[in-house]
Amino acid sequence: MHKSISILYDEHRSISAVLSALKSLTDMARKPDLRPRFEVFHAMIYYIDAFPERMHHPKEDKFLFALLLQRDPSARALVEDLQAEHRAGAQLVRDLEQALFAFEQTWPRGADRFAATVEAYSQFHWEHMRKEERQLLPLAERALGAADWAEVDAAFAGNDDPIADLREKDFDSLYQRIVCLAPAPIGLGEPWNRTGAPPLGGRRAPGA
Repeated sequence: MHKSISILYDEHRSISAVLSALKSLTDMARKPDLRPRFEVFHAMIYYIDAFPERMHHPKEDKFLFALLLQRDPSARALVEDLQAEHRAGAQLVRDLEQALFAFEQTWPRGADRFAATVEAYSQFHWEHMRKEERQLLPLAERALGAADWAEVDAAFAGNDDPIADLREKDFDSLYQRIVCLAPAPIGLGEPWNRTGAPPLGGRRAPGA
């Protein structure tokens, strides 16, 4: 397997792990008497924004997708579809941020909206990754030559790429922070406190 494909699969698994944890914690947060630790949600959404949207996807667009279009013009419809999904994913992250802000400000209200936004992003991103792995990568393996793969492998490994240094220095520590903040069984953090939640029909917080 080419080094870049192995890296892509590894990055997809990391993204999937965070999405699965985010969905599980969101389900927990829908219990009105269980006060979430919102910092874990902030850390997860920051990871999603900084890693897939700002590093993983641009690397695919600039190198893997571009070379595939040069070698196999028939892949254009698929590549353009995936590129459009990259752009749509960035907007869905903004939706996640807004839904989390509303949930944090008005807890326990806002849980259902936040859960729906998390579900929409997760399903969108999982389908996107499946499309890359099952449709695009087989095309690339057939169309790209040894020199092409050498270029893609170097780019995915981060050679001469300051963003890769950011990944090595920051993303491992961010991932560990998520693990330490998330309560069992998702992570190693302290359990969320059970507390008397304000009634759902009660007075809203200022600005809600």
